Amino acid sequence: MNSGQAGPVREPSGSVGNPSGVACDSSATDDAGAASGPMTCRAREVLQRVGDKWSVLVIDLLGQGTMRFSELHRAIDGITARMLTVTLRGLERDGIVTRTIHPVIPPRVEYALTPMGRTLLATIGQLVAWADSHLPEIEAARAAYDARHRCE
Repeated sequence: MNSGQAGPVREPSGSVGNPSGVACDSSATDDAGAASGPMTCRAREVLQRVGDKWSVLVIDLLGQGTMRFSELHRAIDGITARMLTVTLRGLERDGIVTRTIHPVIPPRVEYALTPMGRTLLATIGQLVAWADSHLPEIEAARAAYDARHRCE
C-alpha cells in the first residue's frame, strides 16, 4: 500500500498461535501494565487452542487418564493422525498436556493432562454434556434449516 495508510499486519500463513493471520495489537495496557480491552490477544490465542473441537475432545479423553497416541486416535472419530499430532503439540506447548516417552523398544509415548490441564475438565465436561443432551434438538434445527434453504 503506497497511499500512506498502513494495512493490517499479517503474520506468515500457517501461524499456529494466530490462525487468522492478522497480528494482534497487544500494546493496550492499563496503568498497572496489565492488558486491557474486551479480550487480550494472548487470551484469544489460548481460547482458540482449548476451544478447538479436537482439543476439547482430547482434553475430555485425557480426563479419564493417561493415554497413548494410538488410543486417542482410535477414540476420536474423524481426526487424522496429523491433526492429532498438531493438537497434542499445541496442548503440550500451552502446558495443558504432558508427553512422556518411555525408553523401551519400540518407544512408548503417553499423554496426560497437567495439573493446569485438569482445571479445564469441569468446563469441558459441561460443554460435552450440553452437546450430548441437546443433540436431538440440534439435529431437528439443522433439518428445519436445511429444508427452508434447500431452494435458495
